[in-house]
Amino acid sequence: MTESLRPTPVEIRAYRAENPKLRERDIAAQLGVSEAALVAAECGLTAVRIDADANRFLSRVEELGEVMALTRNESAVHEKIGVYEKITTGEMASIVLGEQIDLRVFPSAWAHAFAVTKTDDKGEVRKSLQFFDKWGNAVHKVHLRAASNDAAYEKLVADFRLDDQTQEFVADTSVQPTDDKPETVVDVVELRERWTKMTDTHQFHGMLRKLKIGRRQALSNIGDDFAWQLDPQSVEAMMRASAEVELPIMCFVGNRGMIQIHSGPIAKIATMGPWLNVMDPTFHLHLRTDHIAELWAVRKPTADGHVTSIEALDAKGEMIIQFFGKRKEGLAERPEWRSIAEGLPRLDTTVAA
Repeated sequence: MTESLRPTPVEIRAYRAENPKLRERDIAAQLGVSEAALVAAECGLTAVRIDADANRFLSRVEELGEVMALTRNESAVHEKIGVYEKITTGEMASIVLGEQIDLRVFPSAWAHAFAVTKTDDKGEVRKSLQFFDKWGNAVHKVHLRAASNDAAYEKLVADFRLDDQTQEFVADTSVQPTDDKPETVVDVVELRERWTKMTDTHQFHGMLRKLKIGRRQALSNIGDDFAWQLDPQSVEAMMRASAEVELPIMCFVGNRGMIQIHSGPIAKIATMGPWLNVMDPTFHLHLRTDHIAELWAVRKPTADGHVTSIEALDAKGEMIIQFFGKRKEGLAERPEWRSIAEGLPRLDTTVAA
């Protein structure tokens, strides 16, 4: 949408009032604006602009007590209820290692933030802190719960409040980066040599950077002894098989500013249209399975033997969601997880003659 056609804050608020049941992400898409623009339009009403410094936020968030942490991308929403604890901040990356809330934070992506207070259709007041990147994409949200420390929230908002409370939001005009790379010739020999020498899964991203290739290129070229495509619907089969034996798994959902992790068993699994959902007491997951363009089973070498992940990519090659079997450092992968992952239906690539 051009500058002249961008809806004004008044128009944004009017459209939202006319469509009270639409999700914010859907409203933003229909209006051709960012999600942050919807929130900014409420400044002075239900929203307050606050400092978006990630590490400053992390230095105070534990004061809020029990909250719901939400991280999402275009295709998956990951919600965890708990307390932000065991926090370590850094210039490039910060870590939260709480019993329930487990995060990897990338501060450079955090650009805009708002404190939002709304009254829902039941008359209950809902308070949240919402963080966005420079394009207006949601990075992370913190929703208060009945057990949260409301006074600490109000103090944080007062301390973080910015002088600039404009309702206008102009997204950055630069091109948003993508995980996928232009198709180039991949040196398969070097790829396999570097892959086999990994001793930790965290070395994977460094390998991609050195080879200047994307994740999809690596998976497509490494060979099916290390990566093979699965039927995209296999995610549900994996979840149900894991739940049946109460197998603890790890579920990663992220964007450029945050990765949020669930570690533990899952139990209540339900589908609703294209959405595959987990609705457990402290963990909710909402996954658009129709957005999965490719699903891969991936083996990565570690010092404790190879570990197996299930990785879902969208049509752009971006990671939607990633699963591992839960394991402790120094221990081998659980055989139950490996059996489930290796037993999932492979993508049928045969073509009838």
